[in-house]
Amino acid sequence: MKNIGIIGLGLIGGSIAKSLKRYDGYVIKAFNRSRPSIDAAIADGIIDDGSAEDISVLSGSEIIFICTPVDLIPGYVDKLLPIIDKDCIITDVGSTKANIYRKMLGFGDRINYIGGHPMAGSEQTSYKAAKPFLLENAYYVVAPSPYVKKEYVDKFTALIELTGAVPIVIDPDEHDYTVAAISHVPHIIAASLVNTVKRLDGEQGLMHALAAGGFKDITRIASSSPEVWTGICLENKVHILKVLESFKADIDSFAQAIADSDADALGSCFACARDYRNSFSSKLPTSYATSFELYVDTAEKQGIIASVASILSLNNINIKSIGVVANREYANGILRLVLDSKEAKEKCHDLLTRMNYTVYDK
Repeated sequence: MKNIGIIGLGLIGGSIAKSLKRYDGYVIKAFNRSRPSIDAAIADGIIDDGSAEDISVLSGSEIIFICTPVDLIPGYVDKLLPIIDKDCIITDVGSTKANIYRKMLGFGDRINYIGGHPMAGSEQTSYKAAKPFLLENAYYVVAPSPYVKKEYVDKFTALIELTGAVPIVIDPDEHDYTVAAISHVPHIIAASLVNTVKRLDGEQGLMHALAAGGFKDITRIASSSPEVWTGICLENKVHILKVLESFKADIDSFAQAIADSDADALGSCFACARDYRNSFSSKLPTSYATSFELYVDTAEKQGIIASVASILSLNNINIKSIGVVANREYANGILRLVLDSKEAKEKCHDLLTRMNYTVYDK
């Protein structure tokens, strides 16, 4: 599939376009309600054509990514039906899958629908924030309709793998319950915490002035698009409400332990959270995919990323990604390395250790 169509040239749509444009032969066209993003993408050489008015610009596409709020997806499919070929694959990147999946089934075999959800992103939403490596090493949920031939699913997953993402087939309802717990409710918690601090802050604004470190880390996602997250919450409300009930019970347990001055109960709550959080590892046997990560504990100094990257390059060790960990509270080392194989990880660990770097698996 070389002819790619994208509706919605924001963070995800823009990142998919930038990722695929790294490879030769891809013709990418986009429809976006904001003309400046189209113009910027054309100027960057990321898309070959685009429109903010005429969706027929996407005719001839072999696959079309609909990267819009989930409630808009069926309307766009209606507009696409007269202009797409029978072999064209329609996919979306919605954060909820069950409702849109059922709606897409209503189109029957008139479309080749494969639901999708790249498990990557940030609080930013614009084309300017799009990055060619945003999906690198991220899970990409795949939920094909029963009307789609296996050959189309295979072509789709092969295309997703080009972005560096890891395709994983999940039932739509199971997906929605999972992301309610690990993505949707955390956004609600972050927004609630920020609103609480705003409400409690005094006239001097000391809470606002002193908020840093941990507070900023756990509330970063509160800066996300209100429009997008309102739609997500309403789409996935059954699962979100179920998870919120469980979360409220945990908050009540903390509150009761504090009120009772029950050090044992309070310590147990913290210990349980610590142990489960520390178990998050790419090596878990229940993982759907493997990420070969290392952390390098080293001084924060200019050029350290270049130094480590040069060492590995000279020793023919390929790095999938490298970056600075912003807060040491959440990792043992300051540099996070992602390698492309178990052998590369072991070789990297041995090499950097011999060069007196302190290296951790997690």
